[in-house]
Order: sequence, then C-alpha cells, then structure tokens
Amino acid sequence: MIVVLKPDATPNDMEYIIEKIKEWGFEVHISKGKERTIIGIIGDERLIKEKPLNIFRGVEQVLPILKPYKLVSREFQHEGTKIKIGDVMIGGNEIVIMAGPCSVESEEQVLEIAKEVKEAGAKVFRGGAFKPRTSPYSFQGLGIEGLKILDVVRKEIGLIIVTEIMDVRDVETFIEYADIIQVGARNMQNFNLLKELGTIDKPVLLKRGMASTLEELFMSAEYIAKGGNKNIILCERGIRTFNTYLRNTPDLSAIPIIHKETHLPCVFDPSHSLGTWEFVEPMSMAAVACGVDGLLIEVHNCPEEALCDGSQSLKPRRFKRLIENLKKIALCMERKI
Repeated sequence: MIVVLKPDATPNDMEYIIEKIKEWGFEVHISKGKERTIIGIIGDERLIKEKPLNIFRGVEQVLPILKPYKLVSREFQHEGTKIKIGDVMIGGNEIVIMAGPCSVESEEQVLEIAKEVKEAGAKVFRGGAFKPRTSPYSFQGLGIEGLKILDVVRKEIGLIIVTEIMDVRDVETFIEYADIIQVGARNMQNFNLLKELGTIDKPVLLKRGMASTLEELFMSAEYIAKGGNKNIILCERGIRTFNTYLRNTPDLSAIPIIHKETHLPCVFDPSHSLGTWEFVEPMSMAAVACGVDGLLIEVHNCPEEALCDGSQSLKPRRFKRLIENLKKIALCMERKI
C-alpha cells in the first residue's frame, strides 16, 4: 500500500502519519519525488486495508501496490533511481561503461588493462577476485589478494571497482575493497546473502540467473531493498534457451521491461550473454538502442592466455573502437557515453 501526500503536506503531517503506521506494526519506506512524497507501507495487505489512512491531514490518496515486488516497483517510485558513486552517475543520461578482465590474474596485468579501458572511456573497472566456476578444477580466483590488487587500480588509476561476492561471510571485506558489490547469476537467489547486502550502504549489482524470470529477479532485488539498501543495479546477462550456438541467449527485451516495471537502473553484460567476443560489439550496440544504463564488458590484453573466459574478451584496441561506435548510437538516443 502507498500513501501519496499532497504537495502542500507539511513535515509534521508526514511525521504524524509515519508514527501512526509504525504504531500499527507496519514498516515504512519513504520515496521523495520532485512533486510528491510517497509513504510505502509494508505488511499484511489485509490488515493495512482496514486502517483509515485517507483521513489523515496531508494525504492525497491511498493506493494498493499490485506487484508482488513492492519497493522496487514503479508503482512505489515513479522516478528512476540514480546511483552516484564519486563523479559517476548510474541511471542518469550517461551510459556508464564497466570494463576489465573476467578475473584478476596479477597486479601488472590488471593495471595495464585498467589504463587501456579508462583511456577508451570506461568509468568502472570490473575484475573477479572470487570466481564461481562450474568445474572445481578451474581457476577459482586470487581471493583476498585479488581484492587488494583491485584496490591498487582504484587508487592509482582512479576507476570505480565492481567485483563479485560469493559468500555472506565476506561482506565486510568487500565493503572495504569494492565500490559496487556484484551478485552473480548463480547467487541471484542466495537469500541470506541478499538480506545481508540489504543492510549495507554500498551499491549492489544484481545479475539475472540464467534460468530466472524477470519477476524472480525483481523479487531478489526486493530482498535487498527491504533491508534498507535502495542502491540496486539490475543486470541482464543472458538466459539459457534451446539455442546452443552461444553460451546463453541475450534477452534484450529485459532492458525496457526492467525500466517499465521497476525504478532501478539496468546494465547489460554482453560478454557472459554470448560467450564469444565477435558478437559482443553488435549486442552492445543493440543494448544501447534498447535504453540500457550501462554495459559490463570483458577486456583482456592477451585473451588467448587468460585464465578465465578469454574467448569472450575484447582486446583493448577493439574495445576502444566499440566505444567510439557506441557514442554514435547513444547520440541518436539523446544520451552520452
């Protein structure tokens, strides 16, 4: 249920309404827009309906939220969420480029790639320190050492860091070393991890599971939002279909649907969607045309020797050319990179 306040509602009016709602045993979430303030009420819908919310001074209307995902829906917050990290805004007019290797292999390798992607236009550096792999014999990442190397990139190159977390026990460590904490596709429904990430003050990049519906993705985001953390970025990274030519099938329709159904920013990962570098460029351009807020692209200076996912990584020169092409498409969409 949401309570829409009148434009002339006073702070005292709002405080009194919030106080009464809490007295009744419900949770309260505030959304302040340019013209209206909305009070979201979370609890048993049947009990909420019995309360005389429309009689309070300052209330314009009381509306039910029909979606099962309450806090992340457009019904709760009409304006899109903008997430500011330093001088970078995700969810605004600029399409933010996030780039780097699938996994951190060495400080020398990471610094070299970081310089290349920053020069090309990337604002965020991606790199995996902990790697969830299908095979237990595959490279699992450098762990804490990898996070410390990413911290060197942040300090020396000046890029924002996004990296994937796998274990709820590592949250405090990631708060120290990461600017954006990524939840991978395999952990999209790791609800204990999502609950913990809801209690922190760090943006979370939540990837869609390879066999998950969009509603399931939204409900996972709801776990984070319910804990109090509203800085959530949704990521489409391909789903599993009967198409075996590619690793996954990129669901570009998810981008406008995410924007229609939620107020959260949306990024696209063409590298994991496809698994093959030669298709990363056209799908990235298509995603920009679909209205994406950011791209998560794998770049490696020597893909043939990469310890993880070299086949889907662009070389720096090709990445730079891609960014130049993306700028042209963004201009057509009245946006920028």
